[in-house]
Amino acid sequence: MKYGKIKWGRFVARPNRFIAQVDIDGVVETVHVKNTGRCKELLLPGVEVVLEEATNPDRKTKYDLIAVEKAGLGLINIDSQAPNKIAAEWLAAKNFDYIKPEYTYGTSRIDFYMERQGTKFLLEVKGCTLERDGIGFFPDAPTQRGIKHIRELIQAQQEGYIAGIAFVIQMPKVKEVRPNIETHPAFGEAWEQAKASGVRIIFLGCHVEPQSMTLDYDRLQGEL
Repeated sequence: MKYGKIKWGRFVARPNRFIAQVDIDGVVETVHVKNTGRCKELLLPGVEVVLEEATNPDRKTKYDLIAVEKAGLGLINIDSQAPNKIAAEWLAAKNFDYIKPEYTYGTSRIDFYMERQGTKFLLEVKGCTLERDGIGFFPDAPTQRGIKHIRELIQAQQEGYIAGIAFVIQMPKVKEVRPNIETHPAFGEAWEQAKASGVRIIFLGCHVEPQSMTLDYDRLQGEL
């Protein structure tokens, strides 16, 4: 996946989860943040950030904040829309007969429904931007919605679907994701229940550039 016209800046502050103040060529501007998560370990005063210029001239903010430079690691993409785009590109190469995004199952909207030779699949996609000592962790904040999705996938697996959770790792040098039990112990419990139920855990590693993010590798626990 690729972005349009980009610009570098330096992060100043984040007044709320939707906007940030960024120094662009010596002028502090308000920009839209394409991630409502905390990202508190990334969005630190003075760090370099990548912005994409908006195509709509009538928008209140001229730029979207899409990536952050982290010392010792490199560029981390924080665009919350990017993981589903990467997952869609990955699925397109998996020889499915049918792929439908945004599929309603139970009381949840699951990211992808697929079919292959009569077998039904469900895939939920999560973006990972939190890193500690070379390991990715999810979530970076408590997520009851994430637990709900896992429970729906467990139910689907029991009903004969092949269900999976794909963690799109939006940064270099990280090869696996673990549940962030320090932040949300219940998510870690749900993760282990999912694995025990046969839900596939998938890691999609990415190569991140200022103007793009591309799939670098995949690791599957179980076939999909």
